[in-house]
Formats: sequence, structure tokens, C-alpha cells
Amino acid sequence: MAVEERTSDELSISLQNEEKPVQMMFQKSAFKMTYIGEIFTKILVLPYISEELNMIIMLPDEHIDLKTVEKELTYEKYIEWTNPDMMDEEEVEVFLPQFKLQENYDLEEVLRSLRMTDAFNEARADFSGMSSRRDLHLSKVVHKSFVEVNEEGTEAAAATACRFMVLCKSLTPCFCADHPFLFFIQHSRTRGMLFCSRVSSP
Repeated sequence: MAVEERTSDELSISLQNEEKPVQMMFQKSAFKMTYIGEIFTKILVLPYISEELNMIIMLPDEHIDLKTVEKELTYEKYIEWTNPDMMDEEEVEVFLPQFKLQENYDLEEVLRSLRMTDAFNEARADFSGMSSRRDLHLSKVVHKSFVEVNEEGTEAAAATACRFMVLCKSLTPCFCADHPFLFFIQHSRTRGMLFCSRVSSP
């Protein structure tokens, strides 16, 4: 099946409450899911094909601002809310937009705030464990992050898409990410968080 046959144009509500056409992916399968009443948010776990990693999506109810969830979120609550023992595995219809995120970060200020200052100072930097040169020091530290989610990127995306209004009339629970959400990439065995971000407008 060609990639373009797995998606269809759907209307997604952006952060500014305006509708815009985006490519929505669909799969009906059994996934772990729960609902956190204190923040009015659904949590869905999408395993990658290798099962070494999971994508965890936190989708607030439509009337809940994403910032409200972000203010309540701590690492301790993340661990509590994503505890596999607190989730039910059930068949669910998942609608997820294709999206791509890319960001560059200058880490010098962050590292200096962590008291890593000598490395940036030409007179005090000591990289003798890495090189015999005595004049090495850091001039810049840059971190680049890139995440792309499409049909080939997660197991949950490899199915034929159908129209949302038709499918969600069935009795099967529906998880439709057509408004802002948070997502996390997690190491499934240790539950360690490898990446986190928000999608506010695909």
C-alpha cells in the first residue's frame, strides 16, 4: 500500500481555534489508555514496532488549555500518570496528525548555570584527557532536536485512514488528536523519558 493511501485530509483545530486541513493518520487496534480526571486529559501509549520505545500522548479535553496541563506536569506526576498498572488495554480508534518538529538550542547559558564555566574559559579549560593540545576550550555548544511522525514512524500510523465523523459514531472508544497535545518518547523497559514536546498546530 502506498503511503499516501494511508492518510486523508481532515480538519484539525489549531491553537487559535481555526480549522485547517492536515494529513490525519488512523489505526484501530488495542492500546493502553487512561484518563486523568484531575487534568481532564486522556493518555495513550503507542508502541514503536521494535517495542523498545513508546510514544505517549497526553490529549486534554477540548475545553482544557494545554498550558493548564503543562503547569500541573512534573516528573513525579508523569511517572504516576503513565504507570502501566494504571492503564487499561482496549481497542481504540486513533487519529493522529502527521507532524514534524525541529529546533536548535544554544546550551552555553544552560551549562554555565550548572557551574560548567571553566570549559568556556581559554585560560582555565582543561581537555587534556581528550587531546594533547593545551589551547582547547569550548566556544559554543549547540543541541539540535528533530522529530517527524508519519505512517512509517510509529506502529499506530500504519493503517488506512477514514473520515473522523463516520468512524467515531461506532461504539469503539476514539482518541482524536485534532487539538493541541503533549507527546513523549519513552524507553519502554526503564520508562525513561528520552524526548518531550508539544504539538499546538501541525
